[in-house]
Amino acid sequence: MKKLILLGSLLALGSLCLQDISTGHGGSYRGPGDTVPPGGGGGGGGGTGPSTPGPSGPSTGGPSGPSGPAAPGAGPATGAGTGSRPTGPATGGAISSGPDLSTWEFWWGFNKDQYLQLKAAIYDGGQVSGSDSFWLGQGTSGQNKNALKPSEEAIRTKIVPALKEALEKERSNDIVTGALIALGKIGDVKSGDDGSSEFEPIIAKFLSDSNQEIAETAAVALGILANDASVKVLSQLALDDEVARKLVGKTEVNWRTRAFATYGLGLIGNRTAKNEVRQEIARTLIEILQRPDNSTRDIKVAAIISLGLCPIDVDRSEAPESKSDNSASRQTQIKYLKRFFTDNQEHYLVRAHVPGAMAKLLQGAPDKLREEIAELFADQIAQFAKEKKKEIHQSCVLALGQIGDCGSSKLNENIRKSLTRFMDDGDTQSRNFAAIAMAQIGGRGKGEEFEKGRQEVRNLLLKKLTDGKSHIKPWAGVAVGVMERAVLDDGQTQSAAAKETLREVFRDAKSPGEVGAYAIGLGIAKDIEAKGLVLAKMKDTSEQFAKGYLCVSLGLIGSREALPDIQTVVRDSKFRPDLLKQAAIGLGLLGDKDLVPELIKMLEEAKSLASQASLASALGFIGDSRSIDPLVAMLKKSDITATARGFAAVALGIVADKELLPWNSKISTNINYLANTTTLTGDSTGILDIL
Repeated sequence: MKKLILLGSLLALGSLCLQDISTGHGGSYRGPGDTVPPGGGGGGGGGTGPSTPGPSGPSTGGPSGPSGPAAPGAGPATGAGTGSRPTGPATGGAISSGPDLSTWEFWWGFNKDQYLQLKAAIYDGGQVSGSDSFWLGQGTSGQNKNALKPSEEAIRTKIVPALKEALEKERSNDIVTGALIALGKIGDVKSGDDGSSEFEPIIAKFLSDSNQEIAETAAVALGILANDASVKVLSQLALDDEVARKLVGKTEVNWRTRAFATYGLGLIGNRTAKNEVRQEIARTLIEILQRPDNSTRDIKVAAIISLGLCPIDVDRSEAPESKSDNSASRQTQIKYLKRFFTDNQEHYLVRAHVPGAMAKLLQGAPDKLREEIAELFADQIAQFAKEKKKEIHQSCVLALGQIGDCGSSKLNENIRKSLTRFMDDGDTQSRNFAAIAMAQIGGRGKGEEFEKGRQEVRNLLLKKLTDGKSHIKPWAGVAVGVMERAVLDDGQTQSAAAKETLREVFRDAKSPGEVGAYAIGLGIAKDIEAKGLVLAKMKDTSEQFAKGYLCVSLGLIGSREALPDIQTVVRDSKFRPDLLKQAAIGLGLLGDKDLVPELIKMLEEAKSLASQASLASALGFIGDSRSIDPLVAMLKKSDITATARGFAAVALGIVADKELLPWNSKISTNINYLANTTTLTGDSTGILDIL
């Protein structure tokens, strides 16, 4: 199976000698600033052993592509314009150990969507929250808001027919997978009363394709489409039953197809309005977890994550937790996951995904259950805890950040105390995650009774920012932004002193990693007073890694005066795809569409995979209704490469997406990406690597 390895991974891995550039599933962007997440082997067949973790790179749901400046800690740059930075002097014969997975850029790559909110910015007609006029009460008018959003008529009469035609006539992996994912993103106009779907049978027929990449892409595309009618076939595939084996014409369903079908079930469960459908999906997922000889680690991880996406209704009866059916209620669902988590016979890298799933399910669950699970996670990171696996610690830290708040209850005080200690005593990544978790907690809770706890958290983060060890300072800078953004989003007053401290540290920062981190922190916090400072640094720096994040920061802040400078960066980055992508994000956040015609022309003429990927992503980020006609024409153009045409399909899917956030952000947000599998993110072919 040919795979287009994402340039981001090639750049970040530098000297690891990845020679083949191939494509998988049609367009990607995860990792540090859209670079390379850690990878893991897949584990085919029926094996349950762990995948071998290792650095790898994102891919797509159509052609693969890069995403942002490579992270610091990457191997030496492999060519001009890469943007990678070596960990040390590039000496002859030196062997890079790969990207440093403990840097903040990886967390940002997996969590940025909730802060970027690119679709909302694009459809706001150029006025974004954070700009001066927005804060002065002069936000977008009713007639301008969504003015550039593609109309349903344009989507149904132009984009959909072009994608359907491509699926009927084309056999290129790039075009087929890109079109499948795009149709799933667009979605049906409306399902029939019987649950019928226009797109479901079109996508489903590719489940039996002899090309593995196409077959597995069809499985996840059904999940993105999120039609209840797809649950049956995806369950059959995930369970590898006889009906599914006949469908694919093999003695067993490929383990990758099973994993993608399992994720597809979770995606449907996350969007369906029917509790009985969520229960049906949960039964399948639990059955997968109870089949130790039939499920690889990839499939089990997919089942755990998908359970977290599929919240069954809370049972309000007197003793809901006494019921034996694990899928009867939210309570029994969580209790099952608790038993799974505490079973040391299960592989620790599978168990590491349980805290994240449970944290999602605890939203809206009874307080008593929330307290019980929070205590369980706090016990796992206690000073003398029996649990020694760092991946478990990391996941518990992240989960506590989603559960706790800055209130004065004994439970919340214990959560904050545990995380504070772990910021000093845990493994490196747990300390980093603890900074983010504390920031999330510090921004949660409204009223005077929360102010004491909030100030304690704020003081801790600022101390780490100004006096902490070098590795934690960038994380603390991002965390300050996360906390102040949460406070802002909750309608409360941000700390002027905290933002001023972050600006001062940013002003003095020299290394690209710190400049990028503090810039992103200021951007997340929407610190308007930092506009001039960030713009000045963006103009002065030639280092691509920092420059890319400075462009994003300016977009997050809403600095429209930076538009000409960011446009120049885009034009000058034709052969610097990572920087181009970051600059395009900045333009998208500022609602700028002026470069759309130029980007379309650049995509049509681009020869390298890296440039095609970045340009397609850029068009998705800043494209609008005016992008449709030229992209449709490009998809149909037979005298350009199939990869470029595939990326046109990818861009059309992004422009016409039915969801405001990227579909896989619901998986990537707050995930412990160090407990990885290939089908989660790796070798450019994971679920998080699909645009």
